[in-house]
Amino acid sequence: MDTKFNKKNFIENFKNNCNRVQVKKFSKGETVTTYIEKRSQICIVVSGEVDLIRYDFNGNKTIIGHFVDNEIFGEVFYPANTNNELFAIAHKNSEVLFYNYDSLSVKCKKNCEFHKELTNSLRQLFLDKIVELNLRIELLTTKSTREKILSYFRILSKGTLRRTFTLPYSYTDLADFLSVDRSAMMRELKLLIDDGFIKKNGNKITLLY
Repeated sequence: MDTKFNKKNFIENFKNNCNRVQVKKFSKGETVTTYIEKRSQICIVVSGEVDLIRYDFNGNKTIIGHFVDNEIFGEVFYPANTNNELFAIAHKNSEVLFYNYDSLSVKCKKNCEFHKELTNSLRQLFLDKIVELNLRIELLTTKSTREKILSYFRILSKGTLRRTFTLPYSYTDLADFLSVDRSAMMRELKLLIDDGFIKKNGNKITLLY
């Protein structure tokens, strides 16, 4: 992967130089978008945090993804179907960039230099997203609740380069994200503390191994 690629700079240029993007602000809890079949929309978090939430026919909630500054999401990564409803909800006050992926094949009216680099830059964002999705698959295919918790904590620790980190979710939402029962998860967290694997202070976690 190209270590010279600067996502923040690219997104700022994208926001300011492309006449085919929309940038909107959302309050915490507001619906950013819903996933619809055959709409090739991609979204990028300019600032804030956004959760991707799925509800099944019985109203059961699963948090599919959590997106922070400079991260990309949209239907191109999670094809919509009639069995589930997918909603992108602002986890906190957020600013989001919207772009229709099909616009890549449409020549920019300005014929600007930026659009000549757009395809390569989006490719890099897509590669980053593929890595993220692979981590998500690995997490969900872990069988036990304990291993799901520890795997997720390792991901957060690696992402922050620290053994102590703050959970991006409440414990209720964390259970939804890990697709586990909340009571079982809280029992396992207590066992992990008792066994010396972690320390917990509110939503701050420290890995001890």
